[in-house]
Amino acid sequence: MSARILLLAIDAGNQAIIERWAAAGVLPTVRALMARGVVGRTESVEGFFVGSTWPSFYTGASPAEHGIHGLVQLRPGTYDLDRCYTGDYVKREPFWNHLSRAGRRVAILDVPLSGVSPGLNGIQMVEWGSHDANYGFRAWPRGLAREVKRRFGLHPLTGSCDVGRRSPAEFADFTRRLVEGARTKAALTRHYLARGEWDLFVQVFTESHCAGHQCWHLHDPAVPGWDAATVAATGDPIRDVYVAIDDAIADILADVDRETLVVLLVSHGMSYRVGAQFLLPDLLVRLSAAAPAPPPAGGEPGPLAETLAWGWAHTPEALRRPVRLAREHVRRWADARAWPRPLPPEARAGHCFVVDNGLVVGGIRLNLTGREPHGRLAPAAAPEFCRRLARDLLDVVDAETGRPIVGRVLPTDDLYCGAYRPHLPDLLVEWSLDRPLGSATVGSGRGSTLRLTSARIGTIEGTNGYCRSGDHRREGLFVAVGPGLDAERLPGAVSIMDFAPTLASLLGVELPAGAGRPIPRLLARG
Repeated sequence: MSARILLLAIDAGNQAIIERWAAAGVLPTVRALMARGVVGRTESVEGFFVGSTWPSFYTGASPAEHGIHGLVQLRPGTYDLDRCYTGDYVKREPFWNHLSRAGRRVAILDVPLSGVSPGLNGIQMVEWGSHDANYGFRAWPRGLAREVKRRFGLHPLTGSCDVGRRSPAEFADFTRRLVEGARTKAALTRHYLARGEWDLFVQVFTESHCAGHQCWHLHDPAVPGWDAATVAATGDPIRDVYVAIDDAIADILADVDRETLVVLLVSHGMSYRVGAQFLLPDLLVRLSAAAPAPPPAGGEPGPLAETLAWGWAHTPEALRRPVRLAREHVRRWADARAWPRPLPPEARAGHCFVVDNGLVVGGIRLNLTGREPHGRLAPAAAPEFCRRLARDLLDVVDAETGRPIVGRVLPTDDLYCGAYRPHLPDLLVEWSLDRPLGSATVGSGRGSTLRLTSARIGTIEGTNGYCRSGDHRREGLFVAVGPGLDAERLPGAVSIMDFAPTLASLLGVELPAGAGRPIPRLLARG
């Protein structure tokens, strides 16, 4: 048999859309799998998306157990930020390391935010095609990366997805590259699937992640930035990419026998972008919880800056692309050498400060005495401070709609415990889903302007300057097809952390204790 367990994953796909398009026949491969297998809903880790979803998947552990909540984190005991090169930073081993040591033969391809495991009993590729790049393309064993480049080349989409404003033609080209990437990934997968008697083979399609962040306004007419004329030129990139992935999965499954357990996993969700993350520091200052930033130095942009901006705006696209690629390489080179980076000086002067935690859920760190070098908030006073701050944040409304801008404020201690809980934010600000947020991707390049108001803050106004029109949700999906599994839909949802202990148990290996639990229905198969 070609593989005992084959796991194919769709990174950050929309669960509801995938099910609807499967039922309608737009995604016939997913439809066929769902018709004959066990179908269940999944949930990603609560409060954390950027950096946590995939480490929680491959360790079977919570963020408080593996130590990662984002790609940039506070270095404990300092006011410095570290770039978390996830494969090095994660405090738990991937489950495939345990399988390898137990003699199982594994192939691990493009699992996001993982690092190469030297000595692995099998093969591994990291970031051949990925949304979040830590290292660039690497592989095990030595020589595999060179072989992949020679046979398949690099992924058609090079550099970061987040390039700012795109023209309709650029969106169409972006979609074409993602579709081509999914097709090439299918060919690559089939090639290596046929080259070994694998106990576990994993491949992740990350093209859906890029399309979701950048192109949601070209899919959903309810999202600011949707424009019929633009969509007539671009089509629906979300649909095109999902169809390409469905086709790629069909190609791969053509080589897989009926004795193989096939698991299709939609890791976590994607939908329209929401929230006021770009205003969270100002909110904390208005609420007297954080210290204000000092006045900015300098004045308006000078003539040279204005001339350069005009010149770039009028440069033909054929000349822009190589400049963008070169700029991306220089940025990555400089970025890798710029860590650690100090937080702004005002962070140490207030009772709390904002830490990176993505855009859908804001992160707040308490400036606790005894934990932070210049702590201002006594631990005994922290519970009341948090209650008051949560109440004040929940009182803030969108001045345009009159509805709250914050959905929930979650104390991290209520969600997680573990040795690395101090590495995480202390409060999680979950933004309301009521109002889609426009991006700075199309048209004038300006995103939605928000006006927030409450009795305590007065009015705060700001404009989103970021290019993403889509962002994450917790909801996902899985389908399992194989011997002993009949068509069935499971009640409730399983955690993304449950897959590592499940897959390990199916291959006769027990993992160290963690938050994840094996999925009983999959263990009970014939």
